[in-house]
Amino acid sequence: MNKNKLVRFATYASVSIAVTLLILKVFAWLQTDSVAILASLLDSFIDIIASIMIVFAVRIAQTPPDQKHRFGHGKAEPLAALAQSVFIIGSAVYLIIYAFDRINNPQSVEAPETGLIIMSLSLLLTLGLITFQQYVIRQTNSTAIKADSLHYISDVMANILVIAGLWLSHLQWLDPLLALGIALWILSSAISTGKEASQQLLDCELSQEMRTQIQQIIISHSQVRGFNDLRTYQSGPNIFVQVDLELDDELSLLECHQITEEVTAELKAAFENLDVMIHQEPASLKNDPEHHTWGQA
Repeated sequence: MNKNKLVRFATYASVSIAVTLLILKVFAWLQTDSVAILASLLDSFIDIIASIMIVFAVRIAQTPPDQKHRFGHGKAEPLAALAQSVFIIGSAVYLIIYAFDRINNPQSVEAPETGLIIMSLSLLLTLGLITFQQYVIRQTNSTAIKADSLHYISDVMANILVIAGLWLSHLQWLDPLLALGIALWILSSAISTGKEASQQLLDCELSQEMRTQIQQIIISHSQVRGFNDLRTYQSGPNIFVQVDLELDDELSLLECHQITEEVTAELKAAFENLDVMIHQEPASLKNDPEHHTWGQA
């Protein structure tokens, strides 16, 4: 299965699990009237909305470039992730207010045994989905799946706290306190996801590890004397690289073109969905005081 199909499959799995978890938690909440389960239920509802958004965002991001979008549609992924973050922050704030109300007006949890069974099942389903998502992230480095997986990681924390609260359901103050902790965790996660999505929308440079790998590939060509103005960014599944190659002055235009094609092929072999733009420069310009050297470090 190629990377694009793997990402799409992960989005379908996410929606399916999110719907299943929501149904389970609605039943658990109706049986127990636990505000902590309500917090976890709200998180699952958010996951459904977010996962559906991710499905459409991934489809758009994987659409090939067209006449109006020559650089592709990759920014649909971080745009969806940013929209999710804003939505989740609003929901978390509402949950914090609701939890404080329950702290001031505590209520007992009903049928905690039923809640324990349902929340334990929810925990197992969530762990299974996260394991699969982490595999997809390692294979594709998808921003959308990273954002989606973060929701379910918060779900694990929430489920563990809810289960602990149900075990200690005789402590009325514990249930809303756990709900408050879950809400704060959701809020923190949403802010973190929003920051990462914003960086990608602002064309932030790739990680230093990836830039170093790109630099090593460029300089490994026997006829490349150096490089400058290395610029990189990621747009959803697509990676963009711009660089100036420093080549011997006496090379012909045809020879420079051949070297450029060889460097491009090496880069594309190392990175999937890579778009490369290379400019050739005479190596003698390297000592020119007006010559740029951005990106070499």
